[in-house]
Formats: sequence, structure tokens, C-alpha cells
Amino acid sequence: LMLQFVLRPAVVELVGVDLGSAEFTQWRQILFFVPMLLGGFFGLVGGYLTDYLGRRRMLTFSILLYALSAFAAGLSTTIYQLLFWRSLTLVGVCIEFVAAVAWLAELFTNPRQRESVLGYTQAFSSLGGLLAAAVFGLLVSIAANLPAVRIPGFLEGLLGQVPDSGSHAPWRYMLMSGVLPALPLILIRPFLPESPTWLKKKNEGTLKRPSVLELFSPELRRTTIITTLMVA
Repeated sequence: LMLQFVLRPAVVELVGVDLGSAEFTQWRQILFFVPMLLGGFFGLVGGYLTDYLGRRRMLTFSILLYALSAFAAGLSTTIYQLLFWRSLTLVGVCIEFVAAVAWLAELFTNPRQRESVLGYTQAFSSLGGLLAAAVFGLLVSIAANLPAVRIPGFLEGLLGQVPDSGSHAPWRYMLMSGVLPALPLILIRPFLPESPTWLKKKNEGTLKRPSVLELFSPELRRTTIITTLMVA
């Protein structure tokens, strides 16, 4: 959701090319597709880890991962740093989505309540796009008055320096705002319950991963195929 606002100014600043040039187009495609592909792959890995380590633990870890990597992306001094941090951000987002849906689905056992909770979750993920646009619009108007983005002195030898011309770039503040979801999480983490369904299976020793082929069992085949076609 943030990428559509930060991609162009970030590539222009970090690569030093003009909009529409061949190198700009190349880096735009790399920054769009590579993090997405890595996020999809690690989303599958995250599904395994969510079953193995627990829903709450992976939910917390993934939110911290994408929040901290988004903040670090705002400090990028090269295009390769931005690619690295953006990839970690997408990995965290995809693992978080898998863990959150599994956690919520098992936390609310009443079918009607569960459907409402999952529905609101999906709806608010889309609302995030509108909020991202509003935040970026605000940052554009106030960026010049915000503290300059600087690399801490002890890391300059490793990461480089943010140039003065880019120290108040709105795209940097936009990426760094991704750390905000981690702040309330730190406060509420001790009060989040683990999935009772997962805990029960874990304690009984009956926890196991289902086969992907179960999605194509007679009772689920129709839903699987229709949903896949709709998403495609």
C-alpha cells in the first residue's frame, strides 16, 4: 500500500535517474516484483511456522519484523538497501496475514462471530490503502518541518549517509511510519491469548499439518476453485 507513493521518488533519488528512463523502469519492476515473490514464498513458510510455534508468537514476530524493516527502509542510502528492507517488510506482512487469519479463526469459535471478525479484518486491510494515501498527503505538506532523517553516527560506516537533499523526503517518512503498528503491539502483547484450538492440539500431541490436497476434497473443492478463479 505504501509502495505506490514511495516507489518513484525513492528510485529517482537513490539511483539518480529520470522518470521514464530504462534504468528507472528496471528498478521499478524489481522493487515491485522481487519483494512480492519473496513475501509469497515466505508466507508459505510462515504457515508452517505458525502451526509449529503458535499463532500468537508468529503474529508478534511478523508484525515486529515488518514494522522495524519498514522503518529501516526509510533510512536507505542505496537502492540495494531499499530492496533488502522492502523484501523483509513484505515477508513480515505475508507471515502476519497468515498468522492473524489462523489466530482469529480459532480464537472465535462461534461461526457468526468468526465470520464477522474475519470480514472486518479483510475490510480494514483495504481501508489501510485510504489511510496510506491520507498519511502521505499529510507528510508531503509537513515534511520540511519534520526532523531530518539521519543515519546514526556509529552506523554511517556500514550504511552510508542520507544526503541533505533527501533528508526531508516524504517517501522516507512514509516508510518509517510503518513502525507505528508495533507500538500498541508491545503494550498489548502480554494480554493476547494463544489460540485455544492450537494449544489443545499441542498439549494432546495431535498437532499436525494438513495436506494441501485437502483443499480439493469433495466438501471443499467447489469453494477452492471458485475462490481461486475470483482472485485470479
